[in-house]
Amino acid sequence: MRKWNTGRKHYEEQQSKLQLDLLRLQHAARRTNRRIMVVLEGWDAAGKGGVIRRLTEKLDPRALRVWPIGAPEKTSQARHYLLRFWEKLPDPGTIAIFDRSWYGRVLVERVEGFAQKPEWKRAYDEINEFEHLLISDGIQIIKVFLHIDKDEQLKRFAERLNNPYKHWKIGPDDLRNRERWDEYVEAIEDMFDKTNTKAAPWEVIGANDKHLARITVLKLLRDAMDEKLDPLTRYHSEEFRKEAFHKLGLGDPPPFDPSATNDD
Repeated sequence: MRKWNTGRKHYEEQQSKLQLDLLRLQHAARRTNRRIMVVLEGWDAAGKGGVIRRLTEKLDPRALRVWPIGAPEKTSQARHYLLRFWEKLPDPGTIAIFDRSWYGRVLVERVEGFAQKPEWKRAYDEINEFEHLLISDGIQIIKVFLHIDKDEQLKRFAERLNNPYKHWKIGPDDLRNRERWDEYVEAIEDMFDKTNTKAAPWEVIGANDKHLARITVLKLLRDAMDEKLDPLTRYHSEEFRKEAFHKLGLGDPPPFDPSATNDD
């Protein structure tokens, strides 16, 4: 893994550049009606919220949805567990970010006993088929797992308990999940083993260092989107720019600078 200088100033410079790269790629995805899904999983207190904030900070909210996924409501419990995710698929030209996801079936529902063993065991194939259908329909799926160790989680829990502005981030569920750490390790390893497919691989990001994790995820998403976009679609063509300038009475356009900054 590439080592990044995480000094505060350098971190902010890297973050700002990557965010602008993502904004340009979002505009290109919007022009070409691409659909992108970011699936974010990880340990409690691994920094998912902080990563999502940095991912979305400079993106156009009109072409973006963030879905925080909690326990299913009673109406959802009476239906197939994947149904509520079918209803949240990205529209053409948009990005959907899932703060937790359908993987809850083989993680929390497995460990806490909300799903019976036959249910969560068959869920691996169901999830792979679900993702295969989405990819076949043109949706790009980027799956990220933020990993922290047990000591780092304890440190972050203590910080949340000592900070009144972070009390909302910790509750009885977090404490209960921590008591079952080893069971979650087993469930996570099974999840990686059974759902790390060639078309939708898992990217496991070490997140003990919050700054490093944020930069790594931003770069991962930028590179993944960049790889799938045709270079010719990332910006307006020179023909269009020339036609637009002439129709607006502005004469010939100046040389195009793709590195120009965003003033908004």
